[in-house]
Amino acid sequence: MKIKGKDIVSLGIPPGPAVGLALVAANKIQGKNKKTILKKLEDVRSYPHNFLTDKTFGAFAQELITPAKIKHEVELREQALPYTTFGADGIEHGAKEQMRTAMRLPVAVGGALMPDAHHGYGLPIGGVLATDNAVIPYAVGVDIGCRMCMSIFDAPPNFLNPDIERYKGLLMENTNFGKAVFSRPRDHEILHDPLFKEVPIVKKFRDRAYKQIGTSGGGNHFVEFGIVEIFDGANEWGIKPNKYLAVLSHSGSRGLGAAIAQHYSKVARTKCPLPKIAQHLAWLDISSEEGQEYWLAMTLAGNYASACHHQIHDRMAKSLETKPIATIENHHNFAWKERLSDGREAIVHRKGATPAGKGVLGIIPGSMTAPGFIVRGKGNTESLHSASHGAGRKMSRSKAKQMLDRRTVDRHLKKVGVHVIGSGLDEAPMAYKDIHHVMGQQADLVEIVGKFLPKVVRMCGEKGYFEQD
Repeated sequence: MKIKGKDIVSLGIPPGPAVGLALVAANKIQGKNKKTILKKLEDVRSYPHNFLTDKTFGAFAQELITPAKIKHEVELREQALPYTTFGADGIEHGAKEQMRTAMRLPVAVGGALMPDAHHGYGLPIGGVLATDNAVIPYAVGVDIGCRMCMSIFDAPPNFLNPDIERYKGLLMENTNFGKAVFSRPRDHEILHDPLFKEVPIVKKFRDRAYKQIGTSGGGNHFVEFGIVEIFDGANEWGIKPNKYLAVLSHSGSRGLGAAIAQHYSKVARTKCPLPKIAQHLAWLDISSEEGQEYWLAMTLAGNYASACHHQIHDRMAKSLETKPIATIENHHNFAWKERLSDGREAIVHRKGATPAGKGVLGIIPGSMTAPGFIVRGKGNTESLHSASHGAGRKMSRSKAKQMLDRRTVDRHLKKVGVHVIGSGLDEAPMAYKDIHHVMGQQADLVEIVGKFLPKVVRMCGEKGYFEQD
């Protein structure tokens, strides 16, 4: 099928000489289908400097960067704006340097680093960044709208003890991780959102979103049974302080969110050329067409992530033949429009950080053997109304695989009485910071309402924790 001018324009290439040169280049490619040719043209549009000497695409690439000759690389501030670090003694140097770079952006107006922070792409995990009229796709992150969700059931703690195998079976039956999908995915109203027809990148991934709904990702994502203890007698759900059965899940927006993040990060890097040290912090003007489109797509991805959790918890409740007496949900890897302490509106990015505005409820997990905490935000302005989203890693994934061994972790799991399905050494409890220490470092940010102890955990993998070859 022949490439037409409208196909070129749909890639975001402005009408004019660039479209004509793109058509010339497309006609030079022999033996390729339309989809492959358009993908190549999109690569040239995203990274024109890489194709300047290419015999086929050189003229097209040169035309794309000609306007950029007038627009110089965006300069960073010479000095980073000040920001508050919570738990500075336990945060690696790389994360601090990334945060410092973020605070040199000319659009930055505030920031904070949470006690679970560690090195990431662009903004560090555990980084909070407020910007003026700008949204940064990689300061939101790849797993847009990743979240925690807990259902509390009116069942005594010993409900789990008689038949652990039954609860393992319920997790295997009602959850799927990684590339696995349900043979018959459940429908959800989010899949009928008009944006799936209006935004090209979202439309492209609608079918995958349908197949993956109700599933969880890999890495540190999980669904687990555990015991929750409520301390606060004046809690928002009106339940008595006691111990209850609970289901806790952690996952995000799956392939949909990743596609949105990658696409708009490319657009941002084209629109906003930054020095190499800050290239992953390229932003989109929130008032621009691209900025508005990303904002809508990000919001959709967040709602999709929430729908996935709701389906997981609905499946579990039906299998337990009961309904939850309370549900708690909070997300990270997102951007919010908020008022700062000085009264001005800003875009607040929380990459691996939990919203902790005054009275806002959230869940901060530990590891597969350490407790998690139900918290209520104190609205601390120095943290930009934020808290950590977990204990945080003290070992990288590669370091954990090198330093830890299966027998040691297996002994630890048996000692604490936690049963794990799937996962690997990179998610071993020893790879994470001490959650009690982390919570102590953010006592000014949140108050503890309850504590959750994991008992039966499922992560990405079909076999027992150390039964894998």
